[in-house]
Amino acid sequence: MSSSSIDAVESATPTTTVSAAPPASPTTDAPATVMTPAPAPSPAPVPAGPAEPTAVATGLDTPWGLDALPDGRAVITERDTGRVRTVAPDGTVGELGTVAGVVPGGEGGLLGVVVAPGFDAATISGTLLVMYTAADDNRVARLTVTDGAIAGQQVVLEGMPKGRIHNGGRLAIGPDGFLYVGTGDSGDSALAQDLGSLGGKILRLQLDGSPAPGAPFPEAPLVFSLGHRNVQGLAFDAAGRLWAAEFGQNTWDELNLITAGANYGWPEVEGMGGDPRFTDPHRVWTTDEASPSGLAITGGSAWMAGLGGERLWQVPLIDETTGEPVPRFADEFGRLRSVLARPGGILWITTSNTDGRGDPRDGDDQLLVWDTDG
Repeated sequence: MSSSSIDAVESATPTTTVSAAPPASPTTDAPATVMTPAPAPSPAPVPAGPAEPTAVATGLDTPWGLDALPDGRAVITERDTGRVRTVAPDGTVGELGTVAGVVPGGEGGLLGVVVAPGFDAATISGTLLVMYTAADDNRVARLTVTDGAIAGQQVVLEGMPKGRIHNGGRLAIGPDGFLYVGTGDSGDSALAQDLGSLGGKILRLQLDGSPAPGAPFPEAPLVFSLGHRNVQGLAFDAAGRLWAAEFGQNTWDELNLITAGANYGWPEVEGMGGDPRFTDPHRVWTTDEASPSGLAITGGSAWMAGLGGERLWQVPLIDETTGEPVPRFADEFGRLRSVLARPGGILWITTSNTDGRGDPRDGDDQLLVWDTDG
């Protein structure tokens, strides 16, 4: 475990050498003179670039969900143990408790977590919402936390299809106060186009599990968008727009701008289809470059964690378009699962090398902290 702060990383300022201009050549009409070079100007300060991420916590077991408590601690779910962990700013790892009914298997287990509004930092009491794989389905539950421990659990949404693959799992609370849930097709691609199924969708609901008002599909009041293969990243930008990171099959992973009632095409389309029935993604990657999971937005960019791609993708958000994606930390930390934006341009990032598909390194899995502003 590192003693580095969650809210700060080290930075270093490189030096630059500026050479003096060569002496001027004498003219042919005057005797030669010896020109003494003027003193070289002092090098201009070179701004420090972003430092490397710092490992704040190590030894986590398949971390999956990531959010922040109001006292500055990270809250992390562990997929295979069912535990809800905390990481203090000094790197101390704690535990709120274990979620009941988690049945891990394949890509399923304890998945996303989000801190509900009104959480009391002084008493460490309030509500968390988690998504998890149960014996027969995927579920969303409200966890009551009292004095720093899970004291109660209530299922508010059930019936999302489960599978060894494609369980979705990401949760986000939007600026409208509603809960958004990313689900997967559980390996049955036809479910993504079926409004009778909660699989392959982005769902929108109130925090008690009831449908949010203004549903785009009256016959399916929980469904906000459809035609998704496996949504594992959700984030809102400064304009309140929802973006989603989505696993492709064999060819294209996607970054989508989500609008109410839109159909994103799976399984009819993977990547840019150009079919007017469907909404095309803003950006695509080959599956070995991304396999995206977590998504965060800060500093005018979307930051997308890559599992198979083992890198963090920075995607500039420019009005209604996106700029050229920039890869960060390719192959440095292995599989990256979650990323969370914090004040001051800070990103929290978790690795996912103990999930059965990675190659664990010393200290894995880790919570990394990176100052994007340097």
